[in-house]
Amino acid sequence: MKTITEKSDVDLKNDVLAELKYEPSVNVTDIGVLVKDGTVTLNGFAGNYAEKCGALRAAKRVGGVNGIADDIEVRLWDTFKRTDGDIASAAANQIKWFTALPNGTTGVTVSNGWITLEGEVDWYFQKTRAEDAVQFLAGVKGITNQITIKKTAPSGDVASAIESAFERSALLDSGKVRVEASGSKVTLTGEVRTFAEKEEAERIAWAAPGVWSVDNGIDVKRSWDPFG
Repeated sequence: MKTITEKSDVDLKNDVLAELKYEPSVNVTDIGVLVKDGTVTLNGFAGNYAEKCGALRAAKRVGGVNGIADDIEVRLWDTFKRTDGDIASAAANQIKWFTALPNGTTGVTVSNGWITLEGEVDWYFQKTRAEDAVQFLAGVKGITNQITIKKTAPSGDVASAIESAFERSALLDSGKVRVEASGSKVTLTGEVRTFAEKEEAERIAWAAPGVWSVDNGIDVKRSWDPFG
């Protein structure tokens, strides 16, 4: 008979630290981990913004993590330091050459190494792609993504379309996630195994035509099955 064990905060901390050590893009010696009631706080320092993002992705992969607080400070290595003008120019060029983003839809401003993205796009994936396009640039300390999604009338049954996409996904247990749609607003509830799975459900919901608001109320369970 299978036994289900709930992960304690100590278990989660050890698992997150192990995953950070396993992630080659992260210098784990400069990052601290605190856990309370399943919520992980990452603090300390990263040598560039890409490393900070790598640490966050690693923590999200750990089963039982139900939330993440990001207190990591980016302290740029000398070789990565750039002026705001250099960063803005590089970011604008990256976005210009990024095929997922139509020209003229995204604007960039930079202050003290922090990029702010603005504009309006047709799809949520274009909003996230804009952030992907600039996060690895030298000199970047952080990104605020203020790009909005153009409001359009939903086509067909939004909830059914999302549920069908969940069933096709190899990353989700579709029977554990519920979808409600009211016009262009989608609400997700239920329970999944990891924070990364919760984010995947939200990504799928955003991909439905006409959706411009997703309320992700999915819970992440804190138990694990040692027998798989």
